[in-house]
Amino acid sequence: MHLKRWITSIVALPLLALLIYKGPPLLFTLFVFVVCILALLEFFRIVSARGTSRGKTISDSGADPRSTLPLPFQALTFAFSAVIFWAAHKRSPEFILHLVTLNLLVASLLAVSRYKSNRSMLENVFRQALCMIYIPVCLSYIVLIRNGAGGIHWTFLLLSTVFAGDISAYYIGSAVGKHKLCPAVSPGKTVEGAIGGIGANLAVGSLWKLYSLPAVSWQSCVIFFLLIGLAGQIGDLFESLFKRGADVKDSGIIVPGHGGMLDRIDAVLFAAPVAYYFKEFMA
Repeated sequence: MHLKRWITSIVALPLLALLIYKGPPLLFTLFVFVVCILALLEFFRIVSARGTSRGKTISDSGADPRSTLPLPFQALTFAFSAVIFWAAHKRSPEFILHLVTLNLLVASLLAVSRYKSNRSMLENVFRQALCMIYIPVCLSYIVLIRNGAGGIHWTFLLLSTVFAGDISAYYIGSAVGKHKLCPAVSPGKTVEGAIGGIGANLAVGSLWKLYSLPAVSWQSCVIFFLLIGLAGQIGDLFESLFKRGADVKDSGIIVPGHGGMLDRIDAVLFAAPVAYYFKEFMA
């Protein structure tokens, strides 16, 4: 497993860095949109899974048809996701808010029209609305960052800081972790791993501060790096809530050694909005 993780990272990270540094904005937007679609497909399978055996990947699990998000709601999610990423590419965050509101109205109309034949329609609206904000909207912040002023540096700062925290939390927790962080949600995570992850967030973030944020005070930067680290860890635990409910170990198998796409981006989903707002209002 460790070998697969490192091989995948060695192959994927240089390609991702090249795309961020040299790729046209439209190509980068399309890449993040594809990541979004893959994560959405995994999310739909997770929320549909019931009564599976602990330790299985989501691809091995069964699904209760009564709990599956109906196809019209899935299609609605994909359609609005595409428009959200178009708005992010055009750097129109205010339009994304309008799209979220419109999506809720359309989902509610679907629920009302189908409630007679399916009494779980209200639950479907809640799941679809949560899904829209959790994956497409949160991921769109990366596009807003990359396509904005100084976006290349900020994107590298965000991803390298989050990934460093992930890696450190994993290996430090595996090596010396003794105190469980949140065993009810994720039994494998430890307090020692979380502290190690925050330390890596601060270390890598500080290097970026020296390189690309000379005008921003150290106090503001340290708070920023801490917030990114905390947001990333909360994002990791939040995804674990869904997997715990579905009784599966990984969201998928698309990323060798890392599980699914949602497993790989769970921390970034919550850290990206923090980075965007700091960039826009504090830097």
